[in-house]
Amino acid sequence: MKAWKLIKYGKDFKAGMEILEVDKPTPADDEVLIECHAAALNPVDYKIAEGQLKLFYKQKMPAGLAFDCSGVVAEVGKNVKHLKVGDEVFCTTPTDSPGVLAEFVTVKADVVTQKPKNLSYAEAAGFAMVGLTTISCMEVVNLKAGEKILIHAGSGGIGSFAIQYARQLGAEVFTTTSTSNVDWVEELGAKVIDYKKEDYRKEVPQLDVVYDTLGGDFTTDAFPLLSPGGRVVSIAGRRLDEETAEQYGLNWLFKWFMKLQLRPIKKLCKKYDASYKFILNEPNMERLTKLKKALETGYIKTVINHTYSFDQVVEAFEMQQSGRSKGKNVILIK
Repeated sequence: MKAWKLIKYGKDFKAGMEILEVDKPTPADDEVLIECHAAALNPVDYKIAEGQLKLFYKQKMPAGLAFDCSGVVAEVGKNVKHLKVGDEVFCTTPTDSPGVLAEFVTVKADVVTQKPKNLSYAEAAGFAMVGLTTISCMEVVNLKAGEKILIHAGSGGIGSFAIQYARQLGAEVFTTTSTSNVDWVEELGAKVIDYKKEDYRKEVPQLDVVYDTLGGDFTTDAFPLLSPGGRVVSIAGRRLDEETAEQYGLNWLFKWFMKLQLRPIKKLCKKYDASYKFILNEPNMERLTKLKKALETGYIKTVINHTYSFDQVVEAFEMQQSGRSKGKNVILIK
């Protein structure tokens, strides 16, 4: 079978990626073999390929690429009971198992479920990681109906899903985007701040939650915007809280570095009577089921920036890297 592989780290994806002929994998007892129909990219994918995340994602070259896919179950391991051959499914693979940019991929069955029937393969693939990450974050902050939340970068893959999911939970949503995206992001249900014309810090009311998708100064700038008891949840940057660092088994040196990075955040939490949590997403069936049910309502729409053919993977990574995507970049494999 054909599979895209990362052969070396770097920002030049044409030099770092190749399509190779490899053996079709055989599922273990607790796995399924999926014939991939579509795959979707996330910011983490180009960061891994560049080598930015080597401390988190240890790759042996040639390495698999990307995590989100949808397709059809081709084989099932003998211990798998909830899936059968022919099932249309979607998933995001565990963080130690990228490789969905291939004609077939084996995945642990406990992170695979049936694709929502109202979605195409391309749409379903586009929801996997952004959906599970956002659901995890909203669970951590316990977002409630009537609360006010700021979601940065509303036109991106994460932002466009998170706006709709938070609205579905009954929250009042504020978001940032650029001038050219204001109209369609407003249609998702958010109160939009054009960051090219306005300072979002002066435009939002007191908030209950900030969903930090950008990191850097956006993380520290979140705290003065919160009401007492407010919550910041982040998926960007390097300010891992101690619980998350422990969860991922980081070595003592990295934990020490994280503690230094976290000191300003702890001071801000104390000053503004706030809490902070960093999320590194890992798929699980409970959240995947919750995501599937949310998508089946038809309330949440996929925002696809562009679809690419299987031989255009490099172009898809370059678009993801550019930061100009309006929604998801999807690769059609079959």
